[in-house]
Amino acid sequence: MKQGFFNFESAPIDKKLLLKYVIVTTIFVVAGVLIFEFFPNINKFQYTYEKGSPWKYEEITAPFAFEIRKSKEDIAKEEQTLLQKFAPIYNYDQSVLSSSKRLLKDKFGQTDDATAPYYKYIESQLNSIYKTGVISASELESYLEAGTTTVRLVDDNVSKEKLITHFYTTKSAYEKIIKEAPQSLNRNTLRDYNISNYITENVKLDAEKTEYLRKELLHTVSLTKGQIQSGEKIIDHGEIITDSKFDILNSYKQEIEENNQLKNTTRVAWGQAIVIVCALLVFFLYFFLFRKKFLVKKRDSAFMLSLMTIFCVLTSWAVRNDVSPYIIPYALIPIVVASFFDTRTALFTHLTTILLCSFVVPHEFEFLFLQVIIGMISICTLKTIYQRSHLIRAVVFIVLGYIVLYLGFSLIHERGMEQLQNMIKYFIINGVFLLFANPLIYIIEKLFGYTSDATLVELANTNNEIFRKFSEVAQASFNHSMQVSNLAEAAAKSIGANPMLVRTGALYHDIGKMNNPTFFTENQNGVNPHVELNDEEKSAQIIIRHVTDGVEIAKKYGLPLKIQEFILTHHGHGKATYFYNTFKNKYPDKEVAEDLFTYPGPSPFTKEQTILMMCDAVEAASRSLESYTDKNINDLVEKIINSQLNEGLYNDSPITLKQIQTIKGVLKEKLKSLYHTRIVYPELKNK
Repeated sequence: MKQGFFNFESAPIDKKLLLKYVIVTTIFVVAGVLIFEFFPNINKFQYTYEKGSPWKYEEITAPFAFEIRKSKEDIAKEEQTLLQKFAPIYNYDQSVLSSSKRLLKDKFGQTDDATAPYYKYIESQLNSIYKTGVISASELESYLEAGTTTVRLVDDNVSKEKLITHFYTTKSAYEKIIKEAPQSLNRNTLRDYNISNYITENVKLDAEKTEYLRKELLHTVSLTKGQIQSGEKIIDHGEIITDSKFDILNSYKQEIEENNQLKNTTRVAWGQAIVIVCALLVFFLYFFLFRKKFLVKKRDSAFMLSLMTIFCVLTSWAVRNDVSPYIIPYALIPIVVASFFDTRTALFTHLTTILLCSFVVPHEFEFLFLQVIIGMISICTLKTIYQRSHLIRAVVFIVLGYIVLYLGFSLIHERGMEQLQNMIKYFIINGVFLLFANPLIYIIEKLFGYTSDATLVELANTNNEIFRKFSEVAQASFNHSMQVSNLAEAAAKSIGANPMLVRTGALYHDIGKMNNPTFFTENQNGVNPHVELNDEEKSAQIIIRHVTDGVEIAKKYGLPLKIQEFILTHHGHGKATYFYNTFKNKYPDKEVAEDLFTYPGPSPFTKEQTILMMCDAVEAASRSLESYTDKNINDLVEKIINSQLNEGLYNDSPITLKQIQTIKGVLKEKLKSLYHTRIVYPELKNK
């Protein structure tokens, strides 16, 4: 029976792949829930405005009635005016006089004709001074500075208002006694009696009652100066924001944000949920359409979503605690992601995070514009982090970018330079945080098992232990790896692949040959152990084993998974061609056990791995050429790469036919340069 247009037969389901998709989807859901939970549940005032500037938006009509609040400055002025008339409460301490007179009497003891006049004079002056009152000099000075002119003096439960200058201090009381002494008394003798010992404050502040009355007085200050009725016009488009309009707008804004006017909790929650779901859904679609490997590798999805969630939470925390979001180093997102993946994914992750955060921060347009441009700058200025100087240079560009962009906003909105100076402080703090990118990348490498460019540079150092051993045990194989790495790096640059990654992978791809170096042609010195073995199947297994041996050595030395993948894929599912063909020619009628002659794979699944497969095969085959002419090299490169292509070894790779042609051209030129090809001179024919 013919099948119709619709085929209802169900295709077989890959359960393992389906499970991975389910896990990644769950990670997306968890990230969305966390971001939603940390979103500030507040109503935002949607407008930005400045006193003296025209209103740039549509007309606003009050949707509800609200009081016009006085500014903090106006309230402070009114309070200061009231406090100048406020009289602190003081108590009259009668015990001080009797105590001072007792001390005076003890000092003089029995008076005689010489001392009696002094005793009587001092005693009469103390009576006069304490009746008027002695106050603390520091309190008197503070009142005079604050403009307080009177106090309330309580004596025998009777309160009387007194001028602050009416009272003595201990110093002025002493001076009064000396100055008003009659001529019959010697002033020097009078001073010898240490009169200051008998003078102390007898008018003392009642702090508790004073504070109570002070608060009661301040409560009389009105915090508002009028009311806006529901439906009343607040401001119209183009209208200049005067002082009064500015206060009305501030009152309207505070009413919305503090008292949750206009707020419907359910509606706000639904709105936030829709925004978060849409942003994460687009991010998921990016993975599905352009980076399906991230949906298969849940580790990668978890890493990028964790990074996104952390920055959304940090932004929410900053907004809740009145901390400027501009100190948060959002540029870390593209820097870190680009260190492990591609710049396109880094920018997409950055944009999604910034879009979500813009719904939280004030002045969202400025924030969004600044952070998008800064993300682009960070990607353009920091393609690699091979050296610390690269990061420092990028941070300088990022901070300068912030300053220049914000200067533009300041000029557009006619802001004062003082605000720009404050923002520069935040931008510098942001730059300092960005300098921690290197240790952060190192931590992420350890947590998620990634490999950064900085690590690749360290791994490519040929002076390390594994390369020293490789060059000692299998010098020719080591030289082959060096040549392949040079070819692969040039090929990667020509198609925009990662040259550092493929170079490092090429250096390690044949380390498995250290276990049986003499079984590989390049390491043989006239003696071929395969001849003595005389068994194509066993010989093929020994050759093939250098892949699995290489992985074991890589694990022993703690090489990253990315490098292990180069070792596994540099032959893909290809065959040990020499022994396979020899076996078939030797036993034409015998059935061949294909598995014994086939490498374990997998086939290359990245451009860099595919480049290594090409370069490895071409470099090895080039050593067998009898002469290095242009034609021989061109034919060799075409034959090797076309053979691999026809065998389907590139089927799992994202490499394109155009890129393959580009790589062919690079390899031809490199081999010609390496072997110094020249034209073949024609022979002279005999006549």
